[in-house]
Order: sequence, then structure tokens, then C-alpha cells
Amino acid sequence: MMIMIPTWVNGTLKPVEKLEAHQRGLKHKAISVFVMNRGRVLIQQRAMGKYHTPGLWANTCCTHPEWDEDSADCAIRRLDEELGITGLYPSHRDQIEYRADVGGGLIEHEVVEVFTAEAPDNLSISPNPDEVMATEWVDFYDLCADVTRHPARYTPWLRIYLQGHQASIFGDLLRS
Repeated sequence: MMIMIPTWVNGTLKPVEKLEAHQRGLKHKAISVFVMNRGRVLIQQRAMGKYHTPGLWANTCCTHPEWDEDSADCAIRRLDEELGITGLYPSHRDQIEYRADVGGGLIEHEVVEVFTAEAPDNLSISPNPDEVMATEWVDFYDLCADVTRHPARYTPWLRIYLQGHQASIFGDLLRS
């Protein structure tokens, strides 16, 4: 199945096949979600069948919106598709543009709408094994320290978010 994602081509937003956008390093739309609970972050280990960064730890979930899909709706959809999480309504935190080599000759050049959501203690998680091989709740500060000590365990985008955008994504969430 060919997946088309919103991609800028010569300054105009056009649908481009997802793999092609990554092979050519084209700038494209994306979303990322961080689910939090009392200063902990839900992270996921990407399934080994993923075409880039398999087996690496990432934020709660991420994807590319469908053509004309609202970013917030995309975040809600992807929480359900990847992790079986329903009933959360993520809040928009920031828009971040980054470019990163994700291996295998693929480049992520994304304009990402980043969302957070506070989870209840009894949050039900049911990972899709095609997407996620493991999940873990990790103290935010422990996660930041581990990303610094062992960056190769984590996706490039998670490293970028934690090392360059903590205040805009997590600022008030961590002060409480």
C-alpha cells in the first residue's frame, strides 16, 4: 500500500509517497505525541519491521498526517493505531522543523506538530505489534540523562526534542 504524505516540493505542498520523501530528504509534515503521567513519559520501542530506525526507542507515537488531516486529529488517530490508547486529547505544544539521517540512506526532514497529553494512572495500553515492540514509563529526567549517555538507543527525533526543545514541549508540565 502506497502512503502519500503532505510534502513541500518547490515551495508547494503536494502529496508524495512516504518512502520517496524520506529517500529524497524532502520536507514534509509530521506529528509527535508525548503522553505523560506525573513526570513520567511513555516511550515506545519501534517494531523491528519498521523501514527505518527499527528497535530504537522513541516518544509515545509519531506519524505523518494524511492529506488535509488536522494535526490534532492525526495525533488522536495515531495514539489509537500504534498503542490502542483512546480517550486522550493531546494539547499542541510546539512546531519543530528538523533534518536527520535515520540510516539506510533515508533522511527525515520534518515540520512536526508536537503534542502532549496527561494520562490517568489507569491508562490502557495495547501496542500494535506491527508498530511497537515494547513500551515503558520513564521518569522524564532519567530519560534525558539516558539519551545523553546512550544516544544510539534512541531515534534521532527523540534526541532532538529532548536536547533542543525541552522548554517548549515540557516546560509547564515539569514545573508542577
